[in-house]
Amino acid sequence: MTKNSDANINFVGRTIRTTGIVLLVFLPFGFYYLGTFHALAIFSGGVWGIINLIFLSAMVRAAVRPDGADTRRVASVGLIKFPLLYLAGYFLLKVPQFDALFLLIGFSSLIAIMVLKSLGRLLLGLDIGKNGEHMQKAI
Repeated sequence: MTKNSDANINFVGRTIRTTGIVLLVFLPFGFYYLGTFHALAIFSGGVWGIINLIFLSAMVRAAVRPDGADTRRVASVGLIKFPLLYLAGYFLLKVPQFDALFLLIGFSSLIAIMVLKSLGRLLLGLDIGKNGEHMQKAI
């Protein structure tokens, strides 16, 4: 694999780490400015999104492999991800102290981090080749 393809594969891992750091930095300020339950709702939604992306990434990596799909691993990750993770998300929505808007902000934090990271790469010109043209990459 080339360095560029390693960076493409590593984008999900870097996004997960960045989102975790942003959520941890946000937590004390959220407690102070938003209140305990609103800050916990955003944090819980963000952690749910991180866990969801970890399972989704594991499922895609097991399904899309050069030597064929590992169906046992895809099935096991799917059996954990879909019923248990989405049941946990349902119970997060049912906590009476958690407002749905703040949970939605937490759920969306991962997508916001991905968009900001992509815009940063675009604005800094990290995906521009030697002859000035944009390289064809996922991110």
